[in-house]
Parts: sequence; C-alpha cells; structure tokens
Amino acid sequence: MPPRPQARNVLGGALLPCSVAPLTGFFRDGCCNTGSGDHGLHVVCVEVTTAFLAFSRSVGNDLSTPRPEYGFAGLRSGDRWCLCADRWEEARRAGMAPPVLLEATHEVALERCRREDLVAHALTDGD
Repeated sequence: MPPRPQARNVLGGALLPCSVAPLTGFFRDGCCNTGSGDHGLHVVCVEVTTAFLAFSRSVGNDLSTPRPEYGFAGLRSGDRWCLCADRWEEARRAGMAPPVLLEATHEVALERCRREDLVAHALTDGD
C-alpha cells in the first residue's frame, strides 16, 4: 500500500501531532488526520476548557465522563483533543469555543470553519 501524502495544517505546513496523552484522533494516532470514514471530521486540535466541556455536555456530547468500554478516560481541562469541526463551530457560535492549536489542525477544517475564526482562537506561546 503506498504511503499517504503528508497531511497539511490550516497554516499550510505539515500537520503536527495534537496529543498522545490522551491519545486522540479519528485513527487514534495522536494527530487530527482524517479519511473517508471520518464523517464527523475530527480535525480541529483543541485544548479543552472546563467551560467548553460543560457546554459540550449540555448539547449532548459528554466528553468528560469516562467510558471504559471504549477505552476513553474522559477529558479534563487542559487536555488536547481532535474535535469535530462542526462541534467546534457550534461552540464558537455559542461563545464557548476552546483554544485551537493551528499547527495540529488539519486543513480540512477550513471546509467547515473560517480560518480567521480559528486564528482568533489560536493558542499562544503563553498558553
């Protein structure tokens, strides 16, 4: 099988890892890679906050409760996670978007999220 081409991030560079602890990504490879089976587009690398986790739970996507049957320990504030692009956009519109690690956010996110919105929520060196 030929190697996949290098994935690109929203800045045009090589896609960097998002998190290995907790292990994230649609393929559980630590990166916000995507493919034909990823209907949710798990491509936005975020650093979750307490406020975002509460918001996500309130709209039916509980990311903080452990689900051992799926090997999921639950997220805590400060964890990095590959979030669905539509979920990030929903949170942004509600004023609850978590910060984004642009270098680890797949360029496919731009199909659902505006670059300027992602940049406005970018993690900075002080984060």
